[in-house]
Amino acid sequence: MQKIKEFLIAIVVVAVILLLGLAPIEKVFVLKWENLGVKMVEAGVINEEKFPNFYNLKNLEINSENSKVVLNTLWAFGLSNKNPILEHGPMMDPKYGGAGNFASTGGWTLANGNAMTHYSMHRFIELSPGEQALVEKVSKNIFRPCCRNSAYFPDCNHGMAMLGLMELMTSQGASETEMMEKAREVNDYWFPKVEKTSCGV
Repeated sequence: MQKIKEFLIAIVVVAVILLLGLAPIEKVFVLKWENLGVKMVEAGVINEEKFPNFYNLKNLEINSENSKVVLNTLWAFGLSNKNPILEHGPMMDPKYGGAGNFASTGGWTLANGNAMTHYSMHRFIELSPGEQALVEKVSKNIFRPCCRNSAYFPDCNHGMAMLGLMELMTSQGASETEMMEKAREVNDYWFPKVEKTSCGV
């Protein structure tokens, strides 16, 4: 009888191991968020009544379930955090008639007041010259399927959110390789029906 029990236990253990090995494990990554959400609410970048999420978190977890909400949160951050890319990059090219004419700026309606009153206006995080150079290098090589522009030209919500993500990752010591890998993962969340080879990262 004891041998039968041991045999059954062994079968169960093997079955569990096989199930765990075969079950898809979702990729999730976490960034320090701390009081950034609170700061954005206080600055008026986010109107808490219009978008009541992610304000009192210590960490920002990105997964397939919350990727749309995180997209909006990072969009607000990328739009409002002061950065030379926004002030001197393609967004400011005179041929476009001003940075306020893009989907990433005109489309942000969850702020207090006009989105352009927050455009590159808040020092939520400050990057060193080396960190800024890394953000610029990486953002020029991360493309999105929706409009094929790089995160260096964040003319849509996905591009602005990706720029914000790269700033946040750089400020927390991420390497170029890590940033590129996470950009691929996030693009997979934001564009789940697009072939991975089309994500352009």
